[in-house]
Amino acid sequence: MTDTHALYAVSPLDGRYGGRTAPLSPYASEAALMRARVRVEAEYLIALADLEATPLEFDLEDRNRIRGLYEHFAEEDARLIKTLETEGYAEFDATNHDVKAVEYFVRHRLPEDGDASPWIHFGLTSEDVNNLAHRLLVRDAVDEVLLPSLYDVRDALAEMAREHRDLPMLARTHGQPATPTTFGKEMAVYAARLGRATGRIREATDDLRGKLGGASGTYAAHHAAYPDVDWPAFAEAFVTDLGLEFEPLTTQVNPCDDLAALFDAVRGANDVLLDLDLDVWLYVSDRYLGQEAVSGETGSSTMPHKVNPIDFENSEGNLSKANSDLTFLADYVTTSRLQRDLSDSTVKRNVGAAFAHCLIGYDKTAAGLEKVVPNENVMREDLESTPEIIGEAVQTILRREGQEDAYEQVKDLTRGKDVTLADFRELFDDLAVDESVREELRELTPTGYTGVADDLVDELE
Repeated sequence: MTDTHALYAVSPLDGRYGGRTAPLSPYASEAALMRARVRVEAEYLIALADLEATPLEFDLEDRNRIRGLYEHFAEEDARLIKTLETEGYAEFDATNHDVKAVEYFVRHRLPEDGDASPWIHFGLTSEDVNNLAHRLLVRDAVDEVLLPSLYDVRDALAEMAREHRDLPMLARTHGQPATPTTFGKEMAVYAARLGRATGRIREATDDLRGKLGGASGTYAAHHAAYPDVDWPAFAEAFVTDLGLEFEPLTTQVNPCDDLAALFDAVRGANDVLLDLDLDVWLYVSDRYLGQEAVSGETGSSTMPHKVNPIDFENSEGNLSKANSDLTFLADYVTTSRLQRDLSDSTVKRNVGAAFAHCLIGYDKTAAGLEKVVPNENVMREDLESTPEIIGEAVQTILRREGQEDAYEQVKDLTRGKDVTLADFRELFDDLAVDESVREELRELTPTGYTGVADDLVDELE
């Protein structure tokens, strides 16, 4: 798309963000769907030739020519299919049907195989082609584009976790100062969560399922033509050869529970990143994280000093939009009135848009992580100015020593008050404990009270 066309695009996915969403074009565009349909039709034709029951015979040259229809699919092929659908071409009238246009395209491109024409799309309904084509595209879009982008974010988080594993940082629960942590451990939490989320996406992608059962899922047309052929076995072999799992029980429509599971899995990964985006935004706001300024970039149209966390804000917006779309898709594609209605056809064309918002979000989170730098001085100053956070450690040690009112003593000293380490030491001096315990308490500091946070980073695989 040229810059001029981008300025007039209806959607920012093909306009403002066209460069970022371009990697999805081979899997989410209409031309991509055409090519996938041609692939299904071509491979089905070859599979029919391998049946002893049919008179079809293709040598290696024939098979290469048939497979070349999708292996060398070009823009002119996509334009021809669209012409067949909307205007008609050669001996074919306009189909006003996208899958029928693909069938006629295959017929037109294989003139040397005139005897094969009756066998193109033999016994199939459009949904046999579409359900397989969509899943091939969805699978590859996830495998080749979305998952690699998620892995990049996960790896960046893991690297930050290891680099800053022992950098102490004030934690906040309910927005209030709480037991310290380390910045590295907090990033490790997100890396681990994202690792599990991508694993669920991988499992859902591996379980995408295809059908080839005809107009009502009964193989009726196939069985009428060749009653002695085991058509369910043929269909299973065909679907699995495409790299999909086989769904034997369907109406005309593949139930799409597999797609819903995948959309939910992707949404789960997005939820992890949304949580990350919000936390990093707050860390930037608290100056725990600084941002590298980009030369020539404007942060605010009126405040020259500003370096805004725009990447995380952009990611938040796009991932929220993606999740809204993915929720809608997961809910919608699993329903169909009786054996078939067509409403899902237009809905499934929007899977690519949902994935595009995902991709923008992933790329923006990755870009934001590259720019942020922990501000160690600010983190330490915040810890040192909040000595009350060692109260948990104090009362826990005193409990260990058998003091029943340990919690209450520390609560009376600290709750709702400004305290210092000196105040704690006065408390320690009045305690009826061994001197070794008193020394143990005196050694407590906010910056040193991080438990085994740095060791927990090693839990990352």
